[in-house]
Amino acid sequence: MAGTKNLPADIKTEELLLNMGPQHPSTHGVFKVIIRTDGEMVLSSESHCGFLHRCAEKIAENVTYIQYVPYTDRMDYLAAMCNNLGYCLAVEELAGVREAVPERGQYLRIIAAELSRIASHLMSVGTYGLDVGAITPFLHCFREREMILRLLEDMCGQRLNYHYISIGGVKRDFPPYLIPKILNFLDWFEKKVPEYNELLTGNGVFLERTCGVGVIPPEMAIAWGLTGPVLRGSGIDRDLRRDNPYSIYDRFSFNVITAKGEEGVIGDCWNRYYVRVWEMLESVKIIRQAIKDLPGGADNPDNLPVNDAKIAKQQLGFKAPAGEVYLAVENPRGELGFHIISDGKGPKPVRCKVRSPAYCNISILDHMSKGALVADLVAIIGSIDIVMGEVDR
Repeated sequence: MAGTKNLPADIKTEELLLNMGPQHPSTHGVFKVIIRTDGEMVLSSESHCGFLHRCAEKIAENVTYIQYVPYTDRMDYLAAMCNNLGYCLAVEELAGVREAVPERGQYLRIIAAELSRIASHLMSVGTYGLDVGAITPFLHCFREREMILRLLEDMCGQRLNYHYISIGGVKRDFPPYLIPKILNFLDWFEKKVPEYNELLTGNGVFLERTCGVGVIPPEMAIAWGLTGPVLRGSGIDRDLRRDNPYSIYDRFSFNVITAKGEEGVIGDCWNRYYVRVWEMLESVKIIRQAIKDLPGGADNPDNLPVNDAKIAKQQLGFKAPAGEVYLAVENPRGELGFHIISDGKGPKPVRCKVRSPAYCNISILDHMSKGALVADLVAIIGSIDIVMGEVDR
């Protein structure tokens, strides 16, 4: 018998073992949590990640470097551009051709990655509203997300898995009409963020469901290796784009959104949501700066997005020199790292290991769930913002 400590002697309760998920509402895809409950109280939980993707790292060892880029799309499929960027940067670093990427290609990469970040956060914010029972914010967020998907479709012809950022630059230049469309979207989007705040951020029911729920103290966030908005929601001021700049992020000015605790308990579900909302506006700042400083295109052959003369070997399956590299990027869910080892003998790596931010962040769930209500567990899972494609890679 459980839960009898503070009850009269003649009242006893029983524990219940409950399968929560896998289903998209509440557990977000092929993710199941086996919880042991006493009434509505969670006594313990055991997370089961599921079987969405398998052997992605082993596949990297059996295809050429360029052939593996589309596989990275399928990991965090809500931020595929960011995955492409992280892997391509790692391969370029390993091969010693980082400086060969032309300037225009560098800027186009940043624009694509930050648009992808906004789209990912819109999915997170919108579905989080659904998790706690609010349908309207989901519809508002998906309105803007659809606009971004159309912009990304103009870039490369795809809406979800892009294979646009490639080793040596990007697959193709932006069409002439795309930059004005992106600027028009940014103007529209900045005016819509107050709508999200009105619908969710200060909503009384939303505050009841998220404030003080799923608290991760700063020291615990560091101890568990959490990254991204989950870490910054606990008050830790860390963002790889600023602290360990990759690509050309050191050229842009932006703020790292970190929970300060003025709104209540730091490190709770509300703070993690809050960080994602305001990070979207920081991405808008970065995109505007990248467009403003974007080098010329077709009128300046040296600034074409792909330098074919220097990078052609990559497209054919070049042999990277012997060595290893670990390169991490700031994905919407946190630190995505690629560790690649080459023996210098063939066009394929001998080892590839991926550090998944969602997998690392979800590891704390069983620790956080103890003592929570079953309904609160739904809010906690949503606040971590997992994508099963990279958890089950």
